[in-house]
Amino acid sequence: MGEWQRLRYDIWSGGYDWFVGIAPVTAARRRSLELLALEPGEAVIVAGCGTGLDLPLLPPGIDVTGFDLSPRMVERARRRAASLGLAARLDVADAVRLPYPDASFDAAVLHLILAIVPDPVACLREVARVVRPGGRVAVLDKFVPGDTCRPGLVRRALDVPSRLLFTHLTRCLDPLVAASPFAVACQEPSLLGGQFRLAQLRHREAAVDPHSTPADTLESARQRGPDDRRGSPDTA
Repeated sequence: MGEWQRLRYDIWSGGYDWFVGIAPVTAARRRSLELLALEPGEAVIVAGCGTGLDLPLLPPGIDVTGFDLSPRMVERARRRAASLGLAARLDVADAVRLPYPDASFDAAVLHLILAIVPDPVACLREVARVVRPGGRVAVLDKFVPGDTCRPGLVRRALDVPSRLLFTHLTRCLDPLVAASPFAVACQEPSLLGGQFRLAQLRHREAAVDPHSTPADTLESARQRGPDDRRGSPDTA
């Protein structure tokens, strides 16, 4: 994804938690993980793990793998995992070329990465490769609100410096997902009056109810046991 992408987050790593570790963002992360409904024994991959802000929010008893392009971010995430007593595998890796076998994970966490990576569709396709069929993906990021995907003039103007230094401001969730192997199972507005959205994705071949609400998805997940999520040996 380029040396500038790596360098800028190495630079930001020291102060990252001051900006992104604030209470409203933590609450949004927690809500996203609640909808993901991870169960003991499942394997989850945390994409763009940064300094590991998601790690203390994950439920116990799961197998955690995370990656980030920035070595300094990963160093901080490893220190956070150690302080939590969490035996997580945390790697330096590119979101479009992951060093993991196909169908390695039951679920994925994509918090604040799709608006950052240069090619979000390639990122989604790579996540689809490493998440097993029937798995789930939690997304939390800044997307243009509404169904028209028409960012206003001010938003487009702010996007020019923002995407160079921090993040893209004009990306839309639905077109990105439509170009990937995933479909949106549910979504809801989140931070800043809906300027951020959280969503749960499933592989496109999985049944998706376009009218499903996050509450429906969470209740459905709670009714399934870990064996149901992983699939039987004949169907996995």
